[in-house]
Amino acid sequence: MISRLMQRVLPALFFAASFATALHLPAQQTSPIAVDHAHDGAHDFDFLIGDWKAHVRRLPDRLNGSNKWDAYDGISNHHKILDTNSNFEQFEVWSKDKSQHLKAQTLRLYNPDTQQWYIYLVDADKGTLDTPPVVGQFTGNRGEFYHQEISKGRTVLVRYLWLNLSPKSARMEQSFSPDGEKSWEVNWICELSR
Repeated sequence: MISRLMQRVLPALFFAASFATALHLPAQQTSPIAVDHAHDGAHDFDFLIGDWKAHVRRLPDRLNGSNKWDAYDGISNHHKILDTNSNFEQFEVWSKDKSQHLKAQTLRLYNPDTQQWYIYLVDADKGTLDTPPVVGQFTGNRGEFYHQEISKGRTVLVRYLWLNLSPKSARMEQSFSPDGEKSWEVNWICELSR
């Protein structure tokens, strides 16, 4: 059953995703991802469909050697969109003392021509869809997705790593590389369980 929020948000997401796809917005990647034409990745994110408990560790001060992590707990719910391979995530977590609150939405679209996933961060409160998307694919139970962004005035490579650990366990990590993949700093770890 689609929640009321999704009933209000999905039409705007479909329009935004269709518009972005129609424009063929390029993913700004420095790491080329070879397309494995023998692998149809259309169902690679199926393991996420459903409701999860989320435990998040977040490094708020990035790219300066900090090791002070903030921790959060909450939910991560993933739903297929209209019986397609695309899916939508609603994510909401709080710090232990409830003083910090993070919420996000994610739209994942699969392109059968490139056999890659396009991951868009959605801000339903502001009505925005982050572009360019994070782009990549799975090899087995490990998915790697890349793009570039500006952090502290410099261009960094961003990597999402998704791990399908078991039917009751998954993990997502976000890392930044300021030096062209010579080093990676993990700054977000989300452990999912059910």
